[in-house]
Amino acid sequence: MPVVLRVALPVPLLTLFDYLPPAVGEARPGCRVLVPFGRSKQVGVVVTVEAETAVGGARLKQALQLLDDTALLDGELMQSLAWAADYWLGAPGEAYANALPLALREARALPAIGDEYWSLTRAGHSARDAGSRRGGSGALLALLADGALSAQELTERQPGWRGAARRLATAGLLERSERPPPDRPLPSSLAPQLSDEQQQAVATVGASLGRYQPFLLDGVTGSGKTEVYLALIEQVLAQGKQALLLVPEIGLAPQTVKRLRERLGVIVEVLHSSLSEGDRARAWLRARAGSARVILGTRSAVFTPLPQAGLIIVDEEHDGAYKQQEGFRYHARDLALVRARALGVPVLLGSGTPSLESLANAEAGRYRTLHLRARPGAIRPPQVQIIDMRAQRLEHGMSPALLGAVADTVARGEQALVFRNRRGYAPVLLCHGCGWHADCPRCERPLTLHAGRRQLICHHCDYRQRLPAACPGCGGTDLKPQGQGTERLEEALLAQFPQVPVLRVDRETTRRRDAFEQLLDTLKDDQPAILVGTQMLAKGHDLPNLTLVAIVGVDEGLHSVDFRAGERLAQLVVQVAGRAGRSSKPGRVVLQTHQPEHPLLRSLLAHGYAAAARELLAERQLIQLPPYSHQVLLRADAPQREHVDAFLAAAHAALPPGDQLQIAGPMPAPMPLRAGRHRGQLLLEAANRRSLHGMLRTWQSALAALPSARRVRWSLDVDPIDLY
Repeated sequence: MPVVLRVALPVPLLTLFDYLPPAVGEARPGCRVLVPFGRSKQVGVVVTVEAETAVGGARLKQALQLLDDTALLDGELMQSLAWAADYWLGAPGEAYANALPLALREARALPAIGDEYWSLTRAGHSARDAGSRRGGSGALLALLADGALSAQELTERQPGWRGAARRLATAGLLERSERPPPDRPLPSSLAPQLSDEQQQAVATVGASLGRYQPFLLDGVTGSGKTEVYLALIEQVLAQGKQALLLVPEIGLAPQTVKRLRERLGVIVEVLHSSLSEGDRARAWLRARAGSARVILGTRSAVFTPLPQAGLIIVDEEHDGAYKQQEGFRYHARDLALVRARALGVPVLLGSGTPSLESLANAEAGRYRTLHLRARPGAIRPPQVQIIDMRAQRLEHGMSPALLGAVADTVARGEQALVFRNRRGYAPVLLCHGCGWHADCPRCERPLTLHAGRRQLICHHCDYRQRLPAACPGCGGTDLKPQGQGTERLEEALLAQFPQVPVLRVDRETTRRRDAFEQLLDTLKDDQPAILVGTQMLAKGHDLPNLTLVAIVGVDEGLHSVDFRAGERLAQLVVQVAGRAGRSSKPGRVVLQTHQPEHPLLRSLLAHGYAAAARELLAERQLIQLPPYSHQVLLRADAPQREHVDAFLAAAHAALPPGDQLQIAGPMPAPMPLRAGRHRGQLLLEAANRRSLHGMLRTWQSALAALPSARRVRWSLDVDPIDLY
């Protein structure tokens, strides 16, 4: 009987596909193969090599080409991916495809993994001397005038350099070359003296190197968690091992790379979605070869091969960005734990505001907790003041007390952050004459006014329309923006403080690659400035002259229907507040609210995040919500509401009988219409994870077979982090 390859293909089907081996080469699990699929060709991953097939051998097609002489995905990664696909109910092919950078999902030769260098040609030197190039091109020519530089050095010294490099290379002024990674260490900087708590954390984790042990590093913002990471990575490098550091946001990567490289004296490989596909593939392959010793990346970097693994670190482990919300809905933090167990290495979860799931795991003894309670170098934790907004006359949503605090701060030559987690100019445009307001026709939600673009934009589906000159309802011209976004706060603060730089940091101002870092680089450490921003500014940025954080608009989070809203609000407030007073100057936090007596705010500000988290955990345990129960959410959407209702009713009927499941729904989603599609959901909950997961694959297969499933788009989300 011929050997059969069981292949995972990148299609949303819950099965592997059988093929006969290619004519040339010996395919092994973890190798890529090019196979015929329908009328096209697909690149798939060999999962197993079997002696028999589920279908008649005569009906099998032959794989067209073996793309790898040796397995691209090693045994541990194949095992972890199989577990992940099973746990998160992913299509096997989508799970395996997620592990590969896009450039490796194509039937092309593997790119060379030497270091990428750029240098001037003779014509480039002439152009540099003549000064014929301006802007980014001129700056790049000047940067390379003294000799070739690596791509990573160029990224650090001139963010966004690649566009200029392509133009100059096309003009024959630059040339690209590959060099083997240097054997010599790069210059490194001296580590600061660690505090007693930091030393204890490093010693405890260091003693576990070489075996699996999860740790939760619970450190107040500004307590020096990164120094603990660096000290541990130094130990891992000294043992000849690899370290993987995950961060939740691309915006944190450039400054972290620079800090790691300066301290450790090694090339730091970076994996995130803003890199070119070639760069991502080369970094991934260098990790697979073992030549990459330190790998830094966002969510998808959890799939990086680690043949010489020593340590996995998940920074800001509470962050929701670690959960994939489309396609294969894995959670990178949880997969990091699974991989660390398979690799036999410790995993360190760090946060100033740990997730309730991690706190519950620590309480149950599954994680060992390490505490950093003090801020090295800081005079004291920031003082916190609640401003009661009731009956106050507000200036664009800001109270007199808040504006007074900003004025005092900039008068001292210091910097202030005004935080509002809503971008745009105003969330509603209203006609004062007839009451008309601008709604998205595809979502039935208010359109947000973006005054700078003179556009109304839906933040749910990205529908856009021009700002009307007159009311479409009555023809009047008295159109009033209602509420405040970061754009409106920026305008108001510029008018209030015309002599002070006001920088807005949100998705609108940081669309370009490296724009975030360039914005922050314009801040001078000894000059006054006002930052206006969304939650992008809540994470991991050290601004030594920032002494005031003013938080505007927290009340929305106090009245959400989502049971996780309280946890998220507490984390956000603490993370934003932690930006103040991180250096030698004392910090201050002002939080304005119409609910000054709200128990969550009072507990948070009087006793800190740990006390608020204990109260939230007690509430969850009392009403048996996660982490004390386990959930799966079935989502469905379609152009017609009746198709959604019919599918969800059939899905409910297909559930196995029994009393172990609690079922909520079928019901409309909290946002029933989005992008012109009607949305509904069915929520399953069980006290026991095993009983819930025991029926899911069978139910998933039954759902796929329903006739009504063909009229809707549906998905299953295991351990959902939001119900929208």
